Amino acid sequence: MSELMTPTLAGAAAGLGVAMPMGAMSVLLLQEAMRDRRTAVAAAAGIAAVDLGYAALATALGPWVASHISPVEAWVRLASAVILLVIAGRGLAGARPKAAAPPVPTPAVPDPTVPDPATAPDLAAAGATRTATDLRPAKAFARYVALTAVNPTTALYFAALTTAQGASLRTGPAGAAFLVGVGAASLLWQQSLVALGSLAGARISTSARIWTFRLGYGLVAAYALKIAFPLPTLG
Repeated sequence: MSELMTPTLAGAAAGLGVAMPMGAMSVLLLQEAMRDRRTAVAAAAGIAAVDLGYAALATALGPWVASHISPVEAWVRLASAVILLVIAGRGLAGARPKAAAPPVPTPAVPDPTVPDPATAPDLAAAGATRTATDLRPAKAFARYVALTAVNPTTALYFAALTTAQGASLRTGPAGAAFLVGVGAASLLWQQSLVALGSLAGARISTSARIWTFRLGYGLVAAYALKIAFPLPTLG
């Protein structure tokens, strides 16, 4: 049992590493939760399902690739680590506070006979909210699966990770334990966002969003360093 704990924890760390950075999907999920919790729960399951699917595909192919490139395994691990570090670096570079937009001047005495242009976006937003709320959970699940699946970073992340750890994931139980960790961690994080969004009722603060970026991509960077060592030797 203890030998399965290591791949399970590794999968959990990998799942959190790809799920925790708050990108566009996390923001959409939070907004969905603020509108309708039931629909957001299905949407969160869709995001986690894609993470698990990519991890399963990469786990199935990663050990096969690793078994055919054993003479250069150290270089493959190093290349995989570089890919993960690039992903982490790009994410951390974007995790910076943005300058506040200058205030938009408003007329001192509005003309009551002229429609307020600010009401048009409000009406459009209200219509969009009603449309999103009316989505059945099954449709929300499919929609978020499609939106998440088109992101190549997730596939690249798991491909690099599992290829580098091909030897440790070569056995069926170890690979299954890794996938359990990925799926459970990703689903837990996404459902936590749903709970946060439904309870908060407002947008998450900028500082909190930045720190989740840093924590998530920091975990990716730590994983990259872990698989990079020992470094390959020349000659």
